[in-house]
Amino acid sequence: MSYTSWRGVVGLVKPTMRTGSLEELIRLLPEGIGVLPLFLRIQRGTEEEFREVLKAFEERVSELAELKVDLIHPEGAPPFMVHGYKGEERIVRGWEGKYKIPIFTAGMTQVEALRVLKVKKILGVTYFTGKINDTFSRYFTEAGFEVLGMEGIPVAFEDVGRLSSQEVYAHTRKAFLKHPGAAAIYMLGSGWRTLDIIGLLEQDLEVPVVHPVPARAWAIQKRLHVRQPVKGYGRLLEEMP
Repeated sequence: MSYTSWRGVVGLVKPTMRTGSLEELIRLLPEGIGVLPLFLRIQRGTEEEFREVLKAFEERVSELAELKVDLIHPEGAPPFMVHGYKGEERIVRGWEGKYKIPIFTAGMTQVEALRVLKVKKILGVTYFTGKINDTFSRYFTEAGFEVLGMEGIPVAFEDVGRLSSQEVYAHTRKAFLKHPGAAAIYMLGSGWRTLDIIGLLEQDLEVPVVHPVPARAWAIQKRLHVRQPVKGYGRLLEEMP
């Protein structure tokens, strides 16, 4: 790999062709960490589609392994959460045994983040509605958390990026007040552009917020043995626990 990636290279498998979260991640990562992205074309955002795409994920993982990256990160929490916490673990361990490179999913980074923040009771907010939110709740319950709610905001899957961060703030605040006792807020999905409200939510609601992009940046640093805090995007990146 290039000398410009002197701290390591992470290979990403992006689940959709959306812009936004890749740029956000690169801005949050320290200098010297290289990012090599490959893409899938998830379009409908249904549980059926998430279950069907696993083979395509492994094909991209295999490509990245051939390029000898230091880490492989298949993104997208739902395509792995639909297999359950233990099911996801079996998939990832199988790939690691096959490709001999550390591999971690979005859900894994988020579980690790919540554990390091020492919280048990969580409130989730998502841009999905219906029964799939129960699937997400079950994943975190299996991981050892008490899920007080997994509150979805009604929006078409292809339009998630058009939600304003103020709309998401209002949805999250309303959900938090509906579920007293939550020790942390979990924001599922990288499709919405909400980095700018993480600090505001933490300030106003006085609990940590685990957002996929900062959690990803934190987990990559942790695995590459890098520790460079970033201010403005929540406790996780500011304190680097």
